Amino acid sequence: MTSTDPLTRLAGELPLLAPSCGPVRLVAVDGHAGSGKSTFAERLAGACGGAPVLHLDDLASHTALFGWTDRLREEVLGPLGRGESAWYRPYDWEARRMAPARELPPAPVVLVEGVGAGRRAVRPFLARLLWMDLAREESWRRGRLRDGPGQAAFWRGWTAAERRHFAEDPSRPHADTLVRQRTQGGAGGYALAPGPGRPHRGPEDDTA
Repeated sequence: MTSTDPLTRLAGELPLLAPSCGPVRLVAVDGHAGSGKSTFAERLAGACGGAPVLHLDDLASHTALFGWTDRLREEVLGPLGRGESAWYRPYDWEARRMAPARELPPAPVVLVEGVGAGRRAVRPFLARLLWMDLAREESWRRGRLRDGPGQAAFWRGWTAAERRHFAEDPSRPHADTLVRQRTQGGAGGYALAPGPGRPHRGPEDDTA
């Protein structure tokens, strides 16, 4: 047990990791749609003192749900690897077109969150891979509830696409850390446990 909030402890560990993309420690937050990735990433970014966050929804689109790898490499990983700011045009899901360019600076820690953030093509650039450890069906139930009945058709297409993606390119087996949301009590609302990708490291679980 420890009195340190798991989120605060994790935030303290990340700057100590070796840089993984030029001067940047790129940290992925992956998991099923609806598992709480965006909320966790924003809270972790705050605990890191305002670390930049890239949302992969900004690189995907209706016609390329998982076809964002080239954009990520060219618009984000390339510049960050050179120690430069990345500039990318986020996709507007309502207007179905690209929005004005947005900057992602080469901070010591940069978070990238979204379904597939830990995919095979991205892992070589990661300092750590975090997986939101919530079952697929429960994640999807939460996501549907969040988005409402107006997005029912989108969700039918999405669940099929996500099944295919993780069947071909799973992230969880490579995760360094599993993130579990506490159902009651606990500072920060999360517990951390070692992931399958780091079986020989020390215990990380904190349920204080």
